[in-house]
Amino acid sequence: MGFSLLIADAFLKIIRNEGIKSLWSGLPPTLVMAVPATVIYFTCYDQLTALLRSKLGENESRIPIVAGILARVGAVTVISPLELIRTKMQSKKFSYEELHQLVSKKVSEDGWISLWRGWAPTVLRDVPFSAMYWYNYEVLKKWLCAKSGLYEPTFMINFTSGALSGSFAAVVTLPFDVVKTQKQTQLWIYESRKISMPLQMSTWAIMKNIVAKNGFSGLFTGLIPRLIKIAPACAVMISTYEFGKSFFQKQNARRQQY
Repeated sequence: MGFSLLIADAFLKIIRNEGIKSLWSGLPPTLVMAVPATVIYFTCYDQLTALLRSKLGENESRIPIVAGILARVGAVTVISPLELIRTKMQSKKFSYEELHQLVSKKVSEDGWISLWRGWAPTVLRDVPFSAMYWYNYEVLKKWLCAKSGLYEPTFMINFTSGALSGSFAAVVTLPFDVVKTQKQTQLWIYESRKISMPLQMSTWAIMKNIVAKNGFSGLFTGLIPRLIKIAPACAVMISTYEFGKSFFQKQNARRQQY
């Protein structure tokens, strides 16, 4: 109940001070990022899973882990620049013209590779998340099917498995999300103020600094909002994906019959 009141209070303060539109700050780059990321991620996962099953067998338990890791690395690499821009837009109000000028200046001064700053902590967050998510999802899905006496999972089984596996992975990988956000925000601050960046800006250095200032609990800042975001997102994403995949597979099977 206390957490719910804190979240509600935070929403009210943001709306009062910055307007209701600020709750959707960074939405356009988020949408632009979500589409290619999801397509790449799920396509790669499905293709890799099929390939590994043909090589290792249907019941090999390591397949979701390996496929999840490789698929996530590819997706993260593609969307990393958009993630950087989204973080910037959420940390401070920028017009699209100002943002374009800032990004153009950054690229001209530091090269295109600068847009991938924050890639390492993002990989450290997303790759373990993906490995744990897919492994737990497949295990939970099979277990719930067995308990229900079903051969194929229902929409609710997929939904429940996605929510639980996503929640577990979100908790374990939250420290890397905290580090990633802080690292990207600090980089923009140093560059906008034309201050030389400190030498120790590595993921582990930032993590140690957080623990020194705020204790171990500092690495889990924003846990409840992250769970509120991740659990339903994972549940909706995987259940609708599985439903859509099943639907089109049945449609293709019917067409082949005729």
